[in-house]
Amino acid sequence: MPRRTIRHAVTALPVAFMLSLSLSACSGSASGDDSTVRFGYIGDYNGASLLAIAEKQGLWKKAGLTAQVKPFNNGPVQIQALSAGDLDYGYIGPGAMWLPASGKSKVVAIDTLTYADRVIGQPGIKSMKDLKGKRVGVPEGTSGDMVLNIALEEAGMTVKDITKVNMDPSTIVSAFSSGKIDGAGFFYPAIDTIKKKVPGLEEIASTKETGDSFPTAFVAGNKVPESKNSKVIKVLQQANDWRQQHPDETITLTAKMLEVTEAQTKADASHVQTLSTKDLAAKTESGEVDTWLKKLGDFFVRNKQLDDNPDPEKYYTGDLYSEAYSK
Repeated sequence: MPRRTIRHAVTALPVAFMLSLSLSACSGSASGDDSTVRFGYIGDYNGASLLAIAEKQGLWKKAGLTAQVKPFNNGPVQIQALSAGDLDYGYIGPGAMWLPASGKSKVVAIDTLTYADRVIGQPGIKSMKDLKGKRVGVPEGTSGDMVLNIALEEAGMTVKDITKVNMDPSTIVSAFSSGKIDGAGFFYPAIDTIKKKVPGLEEIASTKETGDSFPTAFVAGNKVPESKNSKVIKVLQQANDWRQQHPDETITLTAKMLEVTEAQTKADASHVQTLSTKDLAAKTESGEVDTWLKKLGDFFVRNKQLDDNPDPEKYYTGDLYSEAYSK
């Protein structure tokens, strides 16, 4: 039996690109202008590729929407902006999934499965045991924090065995490169930046090694109406299928949006598994997406980021996703 019953709802960028998307820092009203979509993202392949496609292919305009996009360093900061009414939508990695699970936002669409997270160490530090008592930088509440906690758990260690230092991503790059921290719970593509300065860095642990699925997602503020969510979900689905069918062109568009080389974007995309909208809709209906989210929730409970692990139906609008696909 399918897990969902579809309910019928009412239905640092280049200047030129900023202008084309009508960017503003936080302009627009939270709910007064139903045609304006204020969208946050992280500057990587996962966070930016569908937005680049939607703009280039005119998908927002076809849906009767105008997009205003704004870059952020991480998912938790976007959730804060959603809660404050400064954004309508955002992008998060798996490490921030505890925030919608705790009621801070709604997951409106799964984006990709990502395996870009690593625990890294300075040259010669080859295991989690080697990090015992050492300074480890991490952007708390992100997938970098998640992979660090997973690696500690698998090594029979806890956060008390290291000196954990909360840092934003740019600070981790500079601190690791200058030797001020011994390790980090971090992610690609930023790790590639560090490798240029510390070519002998060690990759100690990886989400890829766990065999689990780590979904990235697009989230909406709790006060955004379902009618708007339905339109945005449809745009994301159309962009997703274009990405699936045009991988090389997607690399080009994303690189242009992020002002990085195509080689950098291609390397970033190599850590990502994309899925067609048909596949995502099927996995939503079968309950497989819920299984991914539930397993993440169990982890967040163990790490005391969640008091309990709610049913994903409470924060993943899979019924809207399925309905948008069926139209």
